[in-house]
Amino acid sequence: MLRGLVRLQSHMGNALSFRNVCPRGQLSSLLVNRNAYSTAIAERKKFYEDVTISQGEGGLYEINLDRRKLKTPGGKLFTVPNESLAIAVATEWDVQRDTLKFYTMHMTTLCNTAIDNPTHRDKDQVINAALKFLETDTVCYRVEDPPGLVELQNNEWEPVLRWIENRYNVVIGSSSSILGPEIPEATSDTFRQHLKSYNFWSLTGLEYVITQLKSVVLSLGLIDRHLSVEQAVLLSRLEEEYQIQHWGNVEWAHDYDMYELRARTAAGALFVQLSSETSTVKRKLLQD
Repeated sequence: MLRGLVRLQSHMGNALSFRNVCPRGQLSSLLVNRNAYSTAIAERKKFYEDVTISQGEGGLYEINLDRRKLKTPGGKLFTVPNESLAIAVATEWDVQRDTLKFYTMHMTTLCNTAIDNPTHRDKDQVINAALKFLETDTVCYRVEDPPGLVELQNNEWEPVLRWIENRYNVVIGSSSSILGPEIPEATSDTFRQHLKSYNFWSLTGLEYVITQLKSVVLSLGLIDRHLSVEQAVLLSRLEEEYQIQHWGNVEWAHDYDMYELRARTAAGALFVQLSSETSTVKRKLLQD
């Protein structure tokens, strides 16, 4: 049933494409004023005309709204480590119309989080928080009935679980117990060492993806380009999609939730990729 849906999703060539996350026009008709992952108010009137980027001290990139430098909610100068990330953020500000919809500006929010670090965590604490999801990973919890859902979980989740075990040479397993599988200490240590190779910014994005998908397995599958955004989101909602196929859904609510989760997941994955890059290009203005 759902396997056919998964096949319809384009593979990693489109994994980080926002254009494929939600067809143009559909998300705008579904957007409602929700409290999203944001360090700012939900909306406010637009107060600028032009968005540019410039390179400041230490090679960091800044975002300029007209002639004013963008700052974080914590009052710090908004700076990012490379030009690609600066362009992504500037694009979010540039496409806003009469009203700034902060709940749609996921890249900006992730940068604010990395810069302000409002929870005052260090790298090890972020890694520990991310790995906590491994103990309750979505793909590790299996139902015992109905038979159709049991088969669906085995068919769709098991290949991803086998992939990550082979990819990182670890044992994870699955369980139908409410306690979940017992994750070997060696597995946690392997993932901890892997995550230590990420910088703080990339970890911020990865933890965000993990919280969206409720899965370390699916998140690493996405970041490692084994899964597309569409596939990762679909697999994270497997039981819900099964129930919808059998009982139907609230028409607009299901579509909205799906597109919102895709958008947040895509933004987090793109943030991980861009914050891992280094840039030596010196460009002063973002051209149309």
